[in-house]
Amino acid sequence: MSKHTDPAAGENGENTTHFGFRDVPESQKASMVREVFDTVASKYDLMNDLMSGGIHRLWKDTFINELKPRPNMKLLDVAGGTGDIAFRFLKNGGGSVTVCDINYEMLHVGRDRAADHGILKNINWTVGDAQKLPLPDHSVDAYTIAFGIRNVTRIEEALSEAFRVLRPGGKFQCLEFSKVVVPGFDKLYDTYSFKLLPEIGRFIAGNREAYQYLAESIRKFPDQETFASMIRAAGFERVKYRNLSGGIAAIHSGWRV
Repeated sequence: MSKHTDPAAGENGENTTHFGFRDVPESQKASMVREVFDTVASKYDLMNDLMSGGIHRLWKDTFINELKPRPNMKLLDVAGGTGDIAFRFLKNGGGSVTVCDINYEMLHVGRDRAADHGILKNINWTVGDAQKLPLPDHSVDAYTIAFGIRNVTRIEEALSEAFRVLRPGGKFQCLEFSKVVVPGFDKLYDTYSFKLLPEIGRFIAGNREAYQYLAESIRKFPDQETFASMIRAAGFERVKYRNLSGGIAAIHSGWRV
């Protein structure tokens, strides 16, 4: 993630980071991201449908298939407030899951969805920051984060925390929008993302700016190889990635050995 000291960003020359295409003080990004998701929480599924053309549901199915849930597996799903990954994990034979999200509104949506689907056992909901997880060392068998890590202020710290809470032999898995690798398709995708998506967001959710930020945040996220290098630097081994839909999204994984 790009980060630099900009004397104009704060009175004390505070480090800045990106919020979409804007540079903002690091201390402000989390609250700015929280505000975005407060405004879209009730329409989060619709948001993902718009951003992926509905394909995010298939991506998440593939993501869970690669995780290979087991009855004794304990999962931490970070930035998973609405429960999409947690529900799939339990449905596919997983043991127990803790859903951790910095945004209370997202967790509220997830708990309501869980109740609607009769999912009341083996699932816990907790407010927490990916950069400082409220879990002890070596406490989970698997760590997942889907469409959340690009919103973290310091990605390196989130990866270090993932490594910390995983037991030896535990698996890290991340699903995130990534860099399109199909020649020509990237221009079409850019047109959709920056011309059409914000207007659709304005029409559907009454918030053009939130959808503009979401499109920009995707472009600021590291490409597949760069992100894989960051995962290795956090201590993970056997790191690999799998492109989905021509690189619109990618699954990255690694193991704590």
